[in-house]
Order: sequence, then structure tokens, then C-alpha cells
Amino acid sequence: MAALVAGRYARAFAEVVVERKMDSAQAMHELNSVADLVKSSLELRNVLQNPSVPRQQKLGLLDAIIARMDGSKMLRNFIAVLIDQHRIGQIDEIAEQFKRELDRRLGIAEAQISSVRELAQEEKQLLEKKIGAITGKVIRATYSRDPSLLGGAVVRVGSTIYDGSVRGQLLRLKQQIMAS
Repeated sequence: MAALVAGRYARAFAEVVVERKMDSAQAMHELNSVADLVKSSLELRNVLQNPSVPRQQKLGLLDAIIARMDGSKMLRNFIAVLIDQHRIGQIDEIAEQFKRELDRRLGIAEAQISSVRELAQEEKQLLEKKIGAITGKVIRATYSRDPSLLGGAVVRVGSTIYDGSVRGQLLRLKQQIMAS
């Protein structure tokens, strides 16, 4: 139930960001900054979630936080809604879902790429371009090393795995021989 509610808030904020043509990276950064602040400060969380603290006092505190971080008016208004609706305790989950929703709306896909060695920048760009052509999305990749691959790379985009590793090719060859 909480995930559904967090999803509604995330979708609503993503819609505002896209409709108003706001800088999506900046909006994501600002929301994550406030979420990190709320998550790391028990005192702040207690004040913002405490029903006995007057609304105006909470909004004054929010205004001071937004001013200090030079945040946008849209972010301030969104956080004010979370405070008014007693959802500020879910801001971490809302921020995570906001990122996924924004990526979906902007056609961005996360890819985890494992290779036997560190890839050069040109290799990374070429690989991301090829994955983008396959998926039809802009790729945001994270890279890791896996010596067990022997060579090549394994790419995970969502739940889909593209195995171009030598280990994977050897396993497929073994299966073909055993099936013959």
C-alpha cells in the first residue's frame, strides 16, 4: 500500500517536471538532497512528522532548507504537500520511484555492464550506443569487472540479460553439443 502511495506522489512530481520542462537532473538532485537530509536527521524528521508542531513552523523550516540549498519553488511546494499529507516519512521511497518514473518518461534505461577488464572510454560509448540501438532507449550504464567471464561482456538492462562473454559462448556451445 505504501509503495502505491509513494508511486502516486512520484508520478505527480515527474509529471510537473516534464510538463514544465524543468531540468530533470536538477530536480532529481534536489529531491535526493532533501530525502538524504530527512533520512539522516532524526530531529528534522521528528519535527516534520510531529502533528503537534504547527504547520507554519514546519513550512518555515522547509523554506529555510530550500533557501539554503537554493532549491526550486516546485520542490518546495512538493515537499510542502508531503508534509501536509503526512507523507514526509516516505520521501526516500518517493525519491527512488521519482527517478524510475522520470527515466521512464524520458526514455532512459539503466544498464549494468560486466567485463573481464576495465573498458576504455571509447569502448564504453560504443557499447552504450549499441545497447541503446537494441533497446530504443538512452542508456545510463554502470560498469564492473568480472574475471570469470574470460572475455567479452554481460549486459543487464532491466530483467533482460545480453551475454556476449566468452564464458557464455562456451556454455551455449556445450549445450548445443549435449543436445546433438
